[in-house]
Amino acid sequence: MKNGRPTARTALGLGAAIAAGTLLAAAPGALAVEPQTATVSFDCGSWGAGQATLEATQDGTAATITITTAAITAPIDIAENTATSTLTLTKNGSETVEFTGSSNPAIPANSPADTGPLAGTVASGDSLVATSLTVEVLGSTATCEATSAQEPGPFVFD
Repeated sequence: MKNGRPTARTALGLGAAIAAGTLLAAAPGALAVEPQTATVSFDCGSWGAGQATLEATQDGTAATITITTAAITAPIDIAENTATSTLTLTKNGSETVEFTGSSNPAIPANSPADTGPLAGTVASGDSLVATSLTVEVLGSTATCEATSAQEPGPFVFD
C-alpha cells in the first residue's frame, strides 16, 4: 500500500495539473480594445440610411474595424474585394484618423453592405468614435455621415 499512495498522489497531481492547464488554455486572453463591438447610425444620402455594426480588433499598434450596415444596400452583385472603404473616426475628442481598405466579402444584390477589415494605426489610450464612412464601388461613391452617437461608447485601445 505504501507504494500505491505516492503513485496515486502523483496521478492525482498530474490530473489536477492537466485540468488546470486545460482551463488556463481555454480561458480567453485580455481584450486589447473595449468594446469590441459598437453601433452607430449613418445617413448615406440616396444610398440609404441605417444602423452600422462596427467590430474592432487590435494587435499592438495595428487595428482593424469591420463594418456591417443596412445604410448602404448593394443595387447589384458586388464581387469580393472590389469595394474601397474609408472610415473616419474622431481620435481622443479632437483629431481624426482614417481606417481604410479594399476588402469586402461578396455582396449579393439588395443586401446590406459589409466592408473590412479596414486597417489603421492606434496607440495605447486612443479613444475612437466613428463620424463618417465612404464606400466606392465600380466608380460610384457612397458618402455616409454618422447621425447618432456610437454605442456603447468609443473604442478604447490598450
